[in-house]
Amino acid sequence: MIKLLSFDLDGTLTGNPDSTLRFKLTWENLEPSERPLLCYNSGRLLKSVKDLIEESDLPEPDFCISGVGTLIYDFRNGGVVKEFSGTLTTGWDIGKVQQTVRQFSDIEEQPKKFQDEFKSSWYLYDAGPDRLNEIKSALQAAGLKVSLVYSSSRDLDILPQYANKGNALKWLIDSLSISPEDVIVGGDTGNDSSMFQVAGVKGIVVENAQPELYAATVKIPTYIAKQTIADGILEGLMHYGVITSIADTSRHDIGHKRFAPSIRAVLRSETFTGLTVEEIGFVETAYGKAIEALKKNITPLGFSACSLKDNSFNNTDENYRSVWARDGAITVINSLSLDDAEISACQRQTLVTLIENVSASGQVPSNVRIDDNTPDYSGVGGICSIDSGLWLIIAVYNFIRNTRDYDFLRKYAEAVRNIMRWLWAHDSNSDYLIEIPEAGDWTDLFGRSYNVLYDEVLWYYCNLCAGRIEELLGAYQEASDYLRKAQIIRETINRKFWPSINNDTLNSFADQQFSLGDTQYLIAEITPFGFDWRCDVLANILAGLFNVISLEKARTAFSFMWGVGVNEPAPVNNLYPPITAGDPGWKQYYTVNLLNLPHHYHNGGVWPFIGGYWIQFINGLGMRDLAQRELYRLARINEAGIKEEWEFNEWMHGKTGRPMGKAFQAWSAAGFISAYDCFKI
Repeated sequence: MIKLLSFDLDGTLTGNPDSTLRFKLTWENLEPSERPLLCYNSGRLLKSVKDLIEESDLPEPDFCISGVGTLIYDFRNGGVVKEFSGTLTTGWDIGKVQQTVRQFSDIEEQPKKFQDEFKSSWYLYDAGPDRLNEIKSALQAAGLKVSLVYSSSRDLDILPQYANKGNALKWLIDSLSISPEDVIVGGDTGNDSSMFQVAGVKGIVVENAQPELYAATVKIPTYIAKQTIADGILEGLMHYGVITSIADTSRHDIGHKRFAPSIRAVLRSETFTGLTVEEIGFVETAYGKAIEALKKNITPLGFSACSLKDNSFNNTDENYRSVWARDGAITVINSLSLDDAEISACQRQTLVTLIENVSASGQVPSNVRIDDNTPDYSGVGGICSIDSGLWLIIAVYNFIRNTRDYDFLRKYAEAVRNIMRWLWAHDSNSDYLIEIPEAGDWTDLFGRSYNVLYDEVLWYYCNLCAGRIEELLGAYQEASDYLRKAQIIRETINRKFWPSINNDTLNSFADQQFSLGDTQYLIAEITPFGFDWRCDVLANILAGLFNVISLEKARTAFSFMWGVGVNEPAPVNNLYPPITAGDPGWKQYYTVNLLNLPHHYHNGGVWPFIGGYWIQFINGLGMRDLAQRELYRLARINEAGIKEEWEFNEWMHGKTGRPMGKAFQAWSAAGFISAYDCFKI
């Protein structure tokens, strides 16, 4: 029987007001006599925790471990547990700690509000194990017995030797005479790892966890949630039998006053009106039509890019008669929620077709022709498709995670490893980012190259998925290696693609050209000789969904994109602003087939599959009402059609919103299905 819950706060129970409310209501629905004790285990100081409880929908806990394990507060009795504090004094001298650390010029002391009697907090960017050992050795040479807790590639907390979240939790459960087997812990970053390392406890790792926590728990049996933040915790509590149902918050109004002033200012509304009964009915109709459209793409080799029966093909269009790696992978991922035998079989066959056509060197084909099962590795213009391999690894992990088809995993494990070796070969300068040839990803016939944000975001998530795959296979060292690499990739993306006037660590020629000040989104491209300052909408959305950027940055990026209207005339344009003739980024080949004129295709066109990700992104930030309103708008453009209604077209003109491209596009339909399903908890 579970007797105690110990959960981190920021990024675990808080970050999305909607999911925090679900946690509170679910908690309150439990009979008081049946509730385990609730303990918040946070890096925040006690006052900050109390303020957060008052400002949010968090229920009041029984206990709080604050300051990264340096203080225990008993909410039942309203006082600090002094017996615990007395265990921290040996070998600790806060003055000596500060004096020693100030000798390191690259370490910056955090503001006073983050400091405490037993917690000295600093900013140290992208520190590796050797750097941390150097700091610890200096502190030991000063006669101090300390513990270093490093998280989020930035936050360094120096604590008394035995102070951390796990040791404080162990002290608490011992004092309460509770067995560790009767305790559940949950978190999202590296400073939560010590909780999971208390022998015997059960763990919940939320979907938005950083690779550093995955790596620290790779050999520890834990529940890996599919949901983020508090929804992930609730999912884990269901798994462990603590709760049997999750509270429905659909009738509760989530006021935007819970958000930062920047978001409130750009929304210009406290809330958006919910959908009417008629609008809900229309969305339900759209969902059914999306499933019908998806089924039109079922072929013996897997999902076609578009319906073969409802489109005509000639000349360059012939390659639509294929199972495309990126289209197929995205379609598989976004349709996994469906309980349909025909669709499920096609999901598996799509992956089989692609994997069985991987080259000896590990290259995933751009597409496999349905008519003769012939792979094409070069793609448009004879350029290889780098993101085909990235998306396939991501799809394989999500497929295994949802279906538990471990026979599939074991059969194709070596193929997955071969793909990863091929992809890593594209990091030609060993900086943990991969180099992309011009037009070498989904924006074929569009001039991006070298370090392209979209591909780097996928690269991060691809390594995270590869690590999780290796863990499922029991290859723990390989899993740890991939997860460590994923953490470095994440740090590198944030450092290079989100320029800041406060960042003095950039030193390449391209970095010196940054004249953007503090940007509000991840910029689109970096080369050794320049950069593209535009906002790649899909890449920024995926960065939020894949947790490449922090919640704070995700909200900032959303505020920018909403403010400039990337969802007009419909959700959502893929690029802001489009490139026009005469711009330094303009290429003559953008006029090929008139595809990439401004507001066309990859140059600022509206893509319904991106609209699906946009809705999930907004909902993940806690703006359920706004996300539902955007879902209704997405249903409207999928209904429009060129020849008939409900064509789920490939793309729409970025100015007029008129449907363009092929009809019954697989990923347009799957994108709507996934967006619809994100409201189901």
